[in-house]
Amino acid sequence: MPTYLQGHAESVLRSHRWRTAANSAAYLLPDLADGMDLLDVGCGPGTITNDLGVAVGPTGSVLGVDSAPAVVEIARAGSTAANVRFAVQDLGGLDLETGAYDVVHAHQVLQHLPDPVAALREMARVTRPGGLVAVRDADYAAMTWYPLSEGLGAWLETYRGAARSLGAEPDAGRRLLAWAHEAGLREVAPSASLWCFATPQDRAWWGGMQADRIVDSDVARHALAAGLADQDGLAAMAAAWRTWAASEDGWFAVVHGEILCRVGTADS
Repeated sequence: MPTYLQGHAESVLRSHRWRTAANSAAYLLPDLADGMDLLDVGCGPGTITNDLGVAVGPTGSVLGVDSAPAVVEIARAGSTAANVRFAVQDLGGLDLETGAYDVVHAHQVLQHLPDPVAALREMARVTRPGGLVAVRDADYAAMTWYPLSEGLGAWLETYRGAARSLGAEPDAGRRLLAWAHEAGLREVAPSASLWCFATPQDRAWWGGMQADRIVDSDVARHALAAGLADQDGLAAMAAAWRTWAASEDGWFAVVHGEILCRVGTADS
């Protein structure tokens, strides 16, 4: 199981719990229908997973899997949907039958894996012929903001360096189409979308969460261990986030790549 850069500190889960199918899987929702069986890999605390349960219910089913037992328990505790369940599974080798699901979905997962192509092949393996593999990942190098900030620039390079020190690819969004092709998936519909944080409320939430994360999460620990920053440097990055959040002109965009892959018999 590869090391997950971000870990599951409160600041990380704060971000993950904010995610919904509407703000994180809109590209997939038009293809979902009642009665589908859906697998959500890397489900985290399960907020997107539960929304996907609504989209395929009441006769469909959703299984959310994550390699971290503690976060799977959080997802179970927070779910009230009868057609959604959660289990501990590793995308490196899913203990699931071949061709078991109509849709296999992953949000912000491939960017953390040393072999995203193998992960896509495993997702395709458990997808029924004619089914969909759906993936969305941020692209860190494409993130942009205003006002310009040396501190946020240092944060971005530190994060990207920490990810690469673990063999992961933080600029995943732009690579999804190429990875899908390398995995043998040919009927691929690429797209892009973004999160934008610019209102006072959104800036306070996003900037405060990132400020907390860069000093007290596994991101900080990996950055220190890799020699990418020291404690003073991390504190300066956190201060830069809070300064940005307090600016009435503050604007931040997170660009995401997306792919919808139709799995045929040759793909699986």
